[in-house]
Amino acid sequence: MSSDTNTQVRLAKRPVGEPAHDDFEITREPVPEAGSGEIVVKSSYLSLDPAMRGWMREGKSYIDPVNPGEVMRALGVGEVVQSSHPDFQVGDTVSGMLGVQEYIKSDGKGFQKVDPNLAPLPTYLNTLGMTGMTAYFGILEVGALKEGDIVLVSGAAGAVGSTVGQIARIKGARAVGIAGGKEKCDYLINELGFDDAIDYKSESIHDGLSRACPKGVDIYFDNVGGDILNAALTRLRMHARVVICGAISQYNNTEAPKGPSNYMSLLVNRARMEGMVVFDYIDRYDVAAKDMAAWMKDGRLKHREHVVEGIEKFPEHLMMLFRGENFGKLVLKV
Repeated sequence: MSSDTNTQVRLAKRPVGEPAHDDFEITREPVPEAGSGEIVVKSSYLSLDPAMRGWMREGKSYIDPVNPGEVMRALGVGEVVQSSHPDFQVGDTVSGMLGVQEYIKSDGKGFQKVDPNLAPLPTYLNTLGMTGMTAYFGILEVGALKEGDIVLVSGAAGAVGSTVGQIARIKGARAVGIAGGKEKCDYLINELGFDDAIDYKSESIHDGLSRACPKGVDIYFDNVGGDILNAALTRLRMHARVVICGAISQYNNTEAPKGPSNYMSLLVNRARMEGMVVFDYIDRYDVAAKDMAAWMKDGRLKHREHVVEGIEKFPEHLMMLFRGENFGKLVLKV
C-alpha cells in the first residue's frame, strides 16, 4: 500500500443474515495529519470478533451501532507515526479502537501503550487484550468460579472459550469444552489441558453431555447460544451459574431467536443466568493482565492466534468466525 493512502473498510448497509461483501465499501483517503494534542496510529493488527456482527445491527445494545458510511469498528494494535500529544511519542506501540483502516487520527483517549518486547503484538488482541479480559472476568467474577467446580464451555477452541477453560484448570476446576471437529477437541485436551471435550459434529450434544458431564455442571460459559445453550441447561447442578458471553450461532438470524425452552432448570436448581460485558471491568484490567501474564510466563496459560492478511478481504475473513473456520483468536494483519 502507498504510504500516503489510508485504506478503509466502511459499512455500506446493514446486513440481512450473513454479512456479504457488498455490505461493505473499500475507500481510500489521504493519511490524516495529527493536530495539536493528537496522534496518528498506523494499524499493525486488527481483532476480528463475533461482536462485530452485533455492532452492525440497529437497536439498543451495550455500545452504539456502526452506522452505514462509517468505518467499521475494530480493536487493534499499531505504531504511533505522528504525535503532537504529550503522552505519546512517535514509535510507541499502542492498542485501542483503531477501526478497519490503515491509519487513524485520535486524541489518544482509549489508547494504551503496550510493550512489543514482552509478547507478540497479536497476543495483545488475545490473552493480554479484550479477549483475555472477557474470559478472566467472565469465569471468575460472573461465574464465581470455585475450586472443584465442573465447568462447561461452548466455543471452547475459540479465543475466549480456550482461555476460560484454562483458567478453570488453573483454579482447580474440571474443564469440559464443546467444539466442532476432532482436531479442535484434541487440541483442547492435549495442548490446553481440558479434562474432556465434546465434538458436536460427531456426536449429539446430549450424548456428549451425558458422557463428559455425568454429574452435571456448576458453570456453563456460553459463547454460542441456540440449541447448545438449551441442552446445557438440562445439566445444571444446584446453584449453578450460566454466563452469557455470546451467541455466535444466532447473530446472523433473520428472525428473532427463540428463548431456551429449558429455562425452568434455573428455577429447579436455584441457578442463575447472567450476561457479561467486558467493558464493565475496565478499571481492573491491570489486575487481570498481571495474572494472565504470570500464567503465560510459567506455561500454565497458552494462546493461539489465527492470523489472516489483507484489509480488503475483511468481509471474507470475518465470516470465518461464523463458519467455524478459525482456530484460535482470529487476527487480521494489516
